[in-house]
Parts: sequence; C-alpha cells; structure tokens
Amino acid sequence: MQYWLLKTDAESYSIDDLKRDGTTPWTGVRNYQVRNYMRDQMRVGDKGFVYHSSTAEPAIVGICQVASGPIPDETALDPKDSHYDPKATPANPIWYCVEVKYVKHLKRPIPLAELRKTKGLEKMGILQKGSRFSITPVTEKEWKIINDLI
Repeated sequence: MQYWLLKTDAESYSIDDLKRDGTTPWTGVRNYQVRNYMRDQMRVGDKGFVYHSSTAEPAIVGICQVASGPIPDETALDPKDSHYDPKATPANPIWYCVEVKYVKHLKRPIPLAELRKTKGLEKMGILQKGSRFSITPVTEKEWKIINDLI
C-alpha cells in the first residue's frame, strides 16, 4: 500500500464532485513526473488525500482510493479539451491517468498552515518550497500523522 496527496482546484473538481461521481479518471495532468507516478507507481487500493488548492484556505478535505491501473488520458486526444496535446495519439497516448474513487470527507479540513506546523511533516512534498506537483507521494508515517489530526 502506498499513499498519495492529490491536489485539485475545488472550483474545477472538488471532493463533493468526487462523492457525487463515485469514481473519476484523474485527467489533465501535464507534468511528466506526475504522469510517471500514475503510470508506474500508483496501484489499485492505494489511498490518497484529496487536497483543495486555489482556495482561500488550501486544505486536505477528504480521502480517495486508486481504483484502476494506468489508462490513457483521453483529454490529451480531444482537440476541444483544454488539456489536448497534439503530439498524443491513440497508438502513443503520452499522457496517462488512474481512476480514483471517493472514500470519505474528513470530519474537518486540515489547512496547509496546520500541516506546516505539525511535527513530522516537514519533508512532506506539499510543504516543500516550489513544489507544484499535482500528485505527491505521502509516507506511511505522514499518512498516520495526518490521520491523527482528523
């Protein structure tokens, strides 16, 4: 079992949207390292924190679970989609995603400011200066520390 933090702009796709949909492909990622996480490392059953970014108070708001292995990101093949990549083809999709399913909302959001103050989370990817990855690994220790905050 591995653990992850998945960032999303709450206005584009929120934890409430994931709850409504049940399962969704985590599409639109156009960073090679993050693509590699989804393509090469994320496994069915892995758990993740859903993190709302681009809000007044960015925070971890829920838990999701990886529900599929890697699949081509269809948004890369759709010329009408904002994530279209003309270099991607059905034979060579370039971009991959995984499906994630809703597990639960947290009892309360865990704001970024609280994460920064919590002992044991100093090396967490989301807290690193300049970190802009939309998916970052979370260690088992970090997972437990954050769950203890809930």
